[in-house]
Amino acid sequence: MYLCIIISIVNMKKYIPRNYYFKKVIPFKDKEIIKVITGQRRVGKSYVLLQIMDEIKKIEPKANFIYIDKELQKNSFITDEISLRTFIDSKLKARKKNYLFIDEIQEIARFELCIRSLLNEEKCDIYCSGSNATMLSGELATMLSGRYIEIQIHSLSYNEFLIFHKLKDSDESLKKYLTIGGMPYLKNIVQDETTIFEYLKNVYSTILLRDVVARENIRNVAFLESLIAFISNNVGSLLSSNNISKYLKSQQTNIPTQSVLNYLKALGNAYFIYKVSRSAIQGLKIFEISDKFYFEDLGLRNCIRTFKFNDEIHKLMENAVYIHLIRLNFRVFVGKLDDKEIDFVAEKNGEKIYIQVCYLIFNEETKEREFGNLLAIKDNYKKMVISMDPIISKKTYKGIEQIHLREFLANDEI
Repeated sequence: MYLCIIISIVNMKKYIPRNYYFKKVIPFKDKEIIKVITGQRRVGKSYVLLQIMDEIKKIEPKANFIYIDKELQKNSFITDEISLRTFIDSKLKARKKNYLFIDEIQEIARFELCIRSLLNEEKCDIYCSGSNATMLSGELATMLSGRYIEIQIHSLSYNEFLIFHKLKDSDESLKKYLTIGGMPYLKNIVQDETTIFEYLKNVYSTILLRDVVARENIRNVAFLESLIAFISNNVGSLLSSNNISKYLKSQQTNIPTQSVLNYLKALGNAYFIYKVSRSAIQGLKIFEISDKFYFEDLGLRNCIRTFKFNDEIHKLMENAVYIHLIRLNFRVFVGKLDDKEIDFVAEKNGEKIYIQVCYLIFNEETKEREFGNLLAIKDNYKKMVISMDPIISKKTYKGIEQIHLREFLANDEI
């Protein structure tokens, strides 16, 4: 792994390429399909768009590029589908390939009307990004059904983190990753935790105010913050909206169960947290009571509370494993087998992986519990225990693989 810094042809910004995502997008170049880059604010969507533009410009040097960044003041006049179309029409060039890039497209009212028309007229190849999941739901999904592809960008993977921060793979690097998380801009911040957490608190506030409170018309911001704190303290625990409501009432915060559901959905729409449902190992039943919740970025989770690494290690490990799995396009559930719980059941391409996460296998009782749950599953799909035991290479116990968290997070071919 090595650091490669590129200066964008488009706007002279420096960036580190994230080829994992670029390779997902580029097969759809010049196809009659809208390429939609989604993800939480500040995870690097804008720079992925820049990389796509730069790579296409190398292939199509005579092409015309139209780039709209809705976070720039100069583009504030583009407020709806009419002003968007007027601007784009003024920039289109006849007898040339036209490529359209719109960053934070959800800031433009009824944008879907414009891009659907452009797609139907075959005016340009369209790429856009957004920080709210609702832009791909409801009317937009109906209008563009089968005519867009979504590529979700996540905060830095462990491998990307090592590259961005010029670190070697080590236990110390893993601890740093689990502590400060993978927001890309951290590579530019003085590397002490106080400064880093101050930056992360500002990002957290921006996400909360712009992508949750303002967009979802939330009135009770104090409750929202109490809810986030509660979810943060209970990462990896089974929770229901009803028991969250009961707990908050015990803390003199009286809130209806439906409001809890609405606020959790709003946080999910901003890609800030993820809800993971329970699924029966035998059969396809999804349990509708009690889910687990994980954060998109561990640094944002850690900055909003008093953080003690050693007290939080199992929660951090579970969260990191979950995000790595969804980054690799697995559908993930919490497994239930009679009275046993499997931390993660990950599905992709008709295959499954059963995963238990444990800090240390320090005695026979722990070994029997972690491996025993997996041994109780009577099928031949892959099963593994992820731990932080100081092991040099993979071990097995009765055919079940034990792997160090560092090795698991460094593997993009699970």
